[in-house]
Amino acid sequence: MDAITRSGAASARRLTLRLAGLMLLLVMACLASLMLGAGDVGPVRALAVLAGQGDAEARFVLGSLRLPRTLIGLVVGLSLGVAGALLQAVTRNPLAEPGLLGVSAGAAFAVALALLLGATATTLRVGVAQLGAMVGCLCVLGVARFSGAGNDPVRLVLAGAALTGLLLSLTSLLLLFDQRAADEIRFWIVGSLAGRRLEHLVAILPSLLLAGGLVIAVARPLAALALGERVASGLGHRPGLIRLLVIVVVALLVGAATATAGPIAFIGLVVPFAARALAGPDIRRTLWFCLPLGPLMVITADIVSRLLVAPSEMPLGVITALCGAPVLVAVVRARRMPSL
Repeated sequence: MDAITRSGAASARRLTLRLAGLMLLLVMACLASLMLGAGDVGPVRALAVLAGQGDAEARFVLGSLRLPRTLIGLVVGLSLGVAGALLQAVTRNPLAEPGLLGVSAGAAFAVALALLLGATATTLRVGVAQLGAMVGCLCVLGVARFSGAGNDPVRLVLAGAALTGLLLSLTSLLLLFDQRAADEIRFWIVGSLAGRRLEHLVAILPSLLLAGGLVIAVARPLAALALGERVASGLGHRPGLIRLLVIVVVALLVGAATATAGPIAFIGLVVPFAARALAGPDIRRTLWFCLPLGPLMVITADIVSRLLVAPSEMPLGVITALCGAPVLVAVVRARRMPSL
């Protein structure tokens, strides 16, 4: 008994150290995001601003440009990482990812349609994106369940890819109707943190707080659901209600992230994949590790997007796709699909 207790304590210490290491890396990434960019304000001038000095141009760049995009990168990465982990847990599918299952595409199409119709309020865009994300999620899960693909990871992704292709085609079609709206849609849909302001972050905070409360509520029942519906029901949980709440949380998180930064693919795939490798299969531990891993990946990718083709910037979605596509291929080509 003592040996088991000591082993559990050692395992908890290892997990704590890993989580602390990730938090330290995230702090370093945030500092790098403030100091590095495509413009003329380099690390020396940025450090002077952080020290309370610096010239007016450097203060403007850090305070009005880099700080908002860093904070938004934190929130977007956290939202997509947690949403991906929840979606994979509730479908018991390691390939379930908002970008692959049509959730992000649904949100993107809804926002593009709202922009075409003249929507300008940021809060309205967030609500529309969340509605589109929920409809997209329900559509692909419904089609997969109707076709018997619910337990087949590859077939579920194919169903999501079909829906994503349809929605992206419809989004592209919207660009033909209004040139003014087309320019705004085209700028927004590439997926980027550039040009985002703190008001975008303020607009999504209520949704994130609601989603956070729901995540706390479903974490324990979701861990029980991983043992099977009968076990979860025997422990007093309601599997149908758990799935519905998870879909609501995913819609809130993905809709908020998409309305703020546009559709960014593969974060919801790579982050839970790495979190499970570090924390094990328990969804509660996975969610804890997704909290720093999601922002770390988004902010690091954003820094690369600024520096790779400086003085221009590469879309963030391109960088995350380059990182995420090999992970997707590796999971699909595995001899045995990992089970959740």
